[in-house]
Amino acid sequence: PRHEMLPAVAASVAALPADRPRYLMGVGDPVSLVEAVALGVDMFDCVLPTRLARHGTALTSTGRLAVRAARYARDDGPLDPACGCPVCARWSRGYLRHLLVVGEPTAGRLLTRHNLAWLIGLVRSIRKAIVAGTLDELRAAIGATWEPGMVR
Repeated sequence: PRHEMLPAVAASVAALPADRPRYLMGVGDPVSLVEAVALGVDMFDCVLPTRLARHGTALTSTGRLAVRAARYARDDGPLDPACGCPVCARWSRGYLRHLLVVGEPTAGRLLTRHNLAWLIGLVRSIRKAIVAGTLDELRAAIGATWEPGMVR
């Protein structure tokens, strides 16, 4: 769990050379990413964006979006109006939900593409916050949005 992982990451980062990249494997949720960056981690990889996509979940600026939910059946809006990825620009929640419901493999691929683009955007935001000296504010905003179990 995060409350055990972060102290272990802090201890590990403290023992690593400051002039070398620091890699953390298997962490992909937004809160853990920003917290690990705040501790000095530089690189990540994780199956989370792909796994979530396979099961019909999109990462968005307001939290996880369960695309299979019936309320999205006729929703013409993008997965995330704040996202500029090609998936959000072209396909609606309703259409993506339809693809999931009928078992079309393209659904998982499109959701994966969106989730990866969303995470890359998050990392860009983290970089900008570091440069601007506003990382603590970004950490607070991400924490407020992404508390565990938050699914719409």
